[in-house]
Amino acid sequence: MNRAGAEECMAKCSDSPGLQGKRLGFVVGFFVCFVFFRPASGLRPLRERTRSWGDEWLPVRKDDNEFGPFSAWNITGTYRGSWKFIDSANSSSRFPDFKKSNGNSIIELVSTPTKITGVHYVQGVIIFHDVFDNEHEVGGAQIKVEGVYIWPFRQLRMVANSGKEGEFGQEEDYILSNPYHLLGVFSSQVFQESPRDKIWKRKHSPMYDMEKHCNIEIAAQISRVSATQNDGDHDRYHIEGLMESPSVDDDGDCFSPMLLNTTSVNVEVYYNKAVNYTLMVTFVSFLQVLLLIRQMEHSNTQSGAAKVSIIMIGQQAIMDAYLCLLHLTAGILVESLFNAFATAAFFKFVVFSIFEMRYLLAVWKASRPMNSGEGWEAMRRELSVLYSRFYGILLGGILVMYEFHKFLRPILLLIHSFWIPQIITNVVRDSRKPLHPHYILGMTVTRLAIPLYIFGCPHNFMRIEPDKIWCICLGVFLGFQASILLVQHYLGSRCFIPRQILPEKYSYYRRFEQDGNYATDCVICMTSIDLPQRANDCMVTPCDHFFHSGCLQRWMDIKMECPTCRRPLPPA
Repeated sequence: MNRAGAEECMAKCSDSPGLQGKRLGFVVGFFVCFVFFRPASGLRPLRERTRSWGDEWLPVRKDDNEFGPFSAWNITGTYRGSWKFIDSANSSSRFPDFKKSNGNSIIELVSTPTKITGVHYVQGVIIFHDVFDNEHEVGGAQIKVEGVYIWPFRQLRMVANSGKEGEFGQEEDYILSNPYHLLGVFSSQVFQESPRDKIWKRKHSPMYDMEKHCNIEIAAQISRVSATQNDGDHDRYHIEGLMESPSVDDDGDCFSPMLLNTTSVNVEVYYNKAVNYTLMVTFVSFLQVLLLIRQMEHSNTQSGAAKVSIIMIGQQAIMDAYLCLLHLTAGILVESLFNAFATAAFFKFVVFSIFEMRYLLAVWKASRPMNSGEGWEAMRRELSVLYSRFYGILLGGILVMYEFHKFLRPILLLIHSFWIPQIITNVVRDSRKPLHPHYILGMTVTRLAIPLYIFGCPHNFMRIEPDKIWCICLGVFLGFQASILLVQHYLGSRCFIPRQILPEKYSYYRRFEQDGNYATDCVICMTSIDLPQRANDCMVTPCDHFFHSGCLQRWMDIKMECPTCRRPLPPA
């Protein structure tokens, strides 16, 4: 471009209404006009350097550089992709902690138009995962950036933001309203690490020193994702660029050039994933309500309810209370998804507060038959102790998981051991069929749905890396518990325990003297009993009362006391 053309560009730009009399605007206008009228063969670094890495790695497509009418793409959004060092053998000479050569990255960008035609001001945050070899101790890297987006040429130039920490800008407003970022922060705080640990990791991270000693420059090219790859109605964009880190004191680079390759996230698809998840939780909660009703009908008598472990029911109620609080918190955090998460939280609240707590009280009352006749004061004291223990364990569990969040997966395995108290209760009391098989199988499957989605689905909306080994361990652990309960249901509560170590048990088919004077009528069915030919058709209680086998077994399913003298009966 000749000198006359440059002067004409300077005049046109300087005559803009908002830039007259301002030296800074004049300089920026001259730069933009110079870029527009000069053919661009590639991306240039923000400051001249001996190595033109932009020209070498980021060629500009001809179809995007042809002069003519252009549409100003709005590149505001979340971009997810990968990063890698071009020279993996020498990733960083100044920061030896940079031992990995590639990983995942997330870019949050906010683009706002300026008074200069063709130029948008860009702010954002770049998050690099898997940067350090000791990621579990230090964590990833997060860099605030700002720059310009020259949309006629689809070029993006950014540098590290040198603003003071704690200042909020447009990128902070966008991040605070972005469900992708909010749900990711929520899942990281709940399932991975606490905010206190994040602050400590940031201060002890090598990135904290890098911001003081390194200049970070990014040159990237923007392209639109083709219609075949775009699964949504909104436009999606692709960012491909290089990031360099020249040292402040011109003592070489802090690390080798890094290649960024990210694609924008379709927020509507992300919304749909979250809504589908809440529908799954709602359906699972409805199934659990049906299973609880089936179990209540199976143990609707005092004797049947007394066979159920109160610890097992209480542990499942605490699990549903935690899930209710988690979904309600997620709904409050992401306002656009509040209705979906609030519905899931409501159904969990119904399961926890109405059905499981009611069943818990029924089991508690059946296990304390003598307290029912001691008056209302004694009953109220017992209920106060029960509720205080339950809610104390509920609040204490929250504190334990907060303090030991690093061991959350083992804690979840411990929480999902809710069948073990029932197995122990069956062995100790020699209970006969306390749980319905449908309840055992149904609860085992429905309790696995949420943890397997969170830690097993590779495309879950909570942005948690899948852990197949942990999911397999959880499935095998719960399946083993359910199989033991089914074996106890069909073969007996103590079938897997050797008879030599079992205590002596009363036999209802014991021998008796044939010459004795015994009543030969069954007081349950009011029919006579043929004692000489009784075989297995007659059962004898410890108080020497005779009954038909079927009559006494049905009676003991309701009450464990003699129908004649009302004395307590031992287990059959």
